[in-house]
Amino acid sequence: MNFGVNGLDQIGEYLPFLIPVAILEILLAVIAVVHICKHPNYRFGNKALWIVIAICLQLVGPVLYFAIGRGDE
Repeated sequence: MNFGVNGLDQIGEYLPFLIPVAILEILLAVIAVVHICKHPNYRFGNKALWIVIAICLQLVGPVLYFAIGRGDE
C-alpha cells in the first residue's frame, strides 16, 4: 500500500479523534483483563474465554464482559 503524501494528510486529519479512541480501547481492555484475572465467577463461559473475547474483540469485548459476563462478587 502506498499512501503517499495525500494519505498521510488524511490520517493526520483524524488523529485528534483516533488517539483518544485508541487510549480508551487499550485502557478498557486492560481493566477488563485485570478484572477477569482477579475474579473467579462468570455468568457465562470461563476465564480463558473472556480473556480472548476482551483482547480480540477490542472495544466490544470488554463492554460485553462488563455487561453480560461478569459474575457476582
